[in-house]
Amino acid sequence: MREPGGDDELITLLRALTVESDRFAEMFGEVHGLHRTDLNALAVIMDAARAGRPMTPTALADALHLSYSATTSVVDRLERAGHVERGRSAVDRRKVELGMRERAREVGGAFFAPLRARYVDAWRDMSEEDRAVVARFLRVSIDATVAVRAGLVQGGGAGRQAD
Repeated sequence: MREPGGDDELITLLRALTVESDRFAEMFGEVHGLHRTDLNALAVIMDAARAGRPMTPTALADALHLSYSATTSVVDRLERAGHVERGRSAVDRRKVELGMRERAREVGGAFFAPLRARYVDAWRDMSEEDRAVVARFLRVSIDATVAVRAGLVQGGGAGRQAD
């Protein structure tokens, strides 16, 4: 029998959340003709903008662990769909930076708003202390995933995807 809140249950629940989140995001992709990699690219670009960091095609390739030519294809698709725009860096005009178009924010916001509302409602009864524990759990779980993935890449367990 599993221990409530034990390692096995936490891993199972985290995996279930990941699968359900992926399924939800894939529905958005199907509706808007976007590949899963396109959706990941949009998330990376959006998070960089939110953090005030410029996102270059090279940084996007590294973040997605794609070849540069595959990343160009992703950016081309997103640009054609009206979600992303390329522009020159204000700091170094030789560099290209990627930005989200307002249309992408509007379309994504409309689709994901019901999920956000349901999450907020589900979390409403949680104390600040509970929320802090959940936030810490998610941060350390993300950090652990990133560390293991980086180890696989460095150790040759996974390579950059082919073009």
